[in-house]
Amino acid sequence: MSSPLLKGLTLRGLEVFETLARTGSVAATAAELGMSAPAVSQQMKNLSTALNADLVDASRRPMVLTPAGRLFLGQVKAALKALRAGQRDLTALDLSELSTLSLGVIEDFENEVTPLLATRLADAMSQCAFTLQTGPSHLLQARVATRELDIVIAAAGPTAPADTVALPLLDDPYILVVPKGRSVSAGLDGLADLPLLRRDMEQIMGQQIESWLGRMGTVPVNRFEMDSNQSISALVAAGQGWTITTPLSMLRAGRFAGGIDAHPLPGQAMARQIVLYATSDWSGGIPEQIAELARELIGHHFWEPGLEQMPWLGESFRVLG
Repeated sequence: MSSPLLKGLTLRGLEVFETLARTGSVAATAAELGMSAPAVSQQMKNLSTALNADLVDASRRPMVLTPAGRLFLGQVKAALKALRAGQRDLTALDLSELSTLSLGVIEDFENEVTPLLATRLADAMSQCAFTLQTGPSHLLQARVATRELDIVIAAAGPTAPADTVALPLLDDPYILVVPKGRSVSAGLDGLADLPLLRRDMEQIMGQQIESWLGRMGTVPVNRFEMDSNQSISALVAAGQGWTITTPLSMLRAGRFAGGIDAHPLPGQAMARQIVLYATSDWSGGIPEQIAELARELIGHHFWEPGLEQMPWLGESFRVLG
């Protein structure tokens, strides 16, 4: 005979525990889930009672999981992942009436998000002529502005492409990336013996970083300027320089990640935002459906692992919408 569900074990309680384990704060958990702080505390009390185990050490700030909490967290994540996948299957995209769609997606998502996004869209568009392009944000924005593309997922620039609607997907803060073990206690001045590995200045990321350096009164010598994320990661890992990047790009370092350390950006915080731009003649809910699917994929492949590797990012790195 199967065991009855533990009394007091609820889906909301599991969501509260998962969020509290990440934020380490009742207040932050309450804000993120749209609850009151006492309600969060009560959910945690009910969960601990149901399991007959203390899951969180509330005497520390931020709160940390107990050994029992760390063990239970893995099971909770697996259970919630399965439930969310089932929910997505029940709320499938409804694009059956679509006859054509041209979509552009930023290169940052080329290995993880874009293939899954294309697969889900293809499944939902039985009679649709589908075009998919990848590229840097500034080129994708130019193509949606001239109607070469219907919808693009890209980093937001200073202004949105003309006659488009923007749906936010992700806040992606800039971070400092240095060779493994390199001290950053002296800030950027302590990195003066290493060159800055600059981004291509035609890219939105390159322009935003250069603008930030100007505001900080720092103008490193221009020796390297590249549009390849992997090349920049390789040079940092080899001790040949440092860079300013984002968690989204950092998570694509691949085999070079072991030779890299990431730190908060010193001085004034800065972030880029990833958005979905749709031409204004796209009425109805199709852009919103695609944006919601993109958020799900970004959350699973980037946001969740990003916060596990760099928990100090906190609320600065978050899926929007």
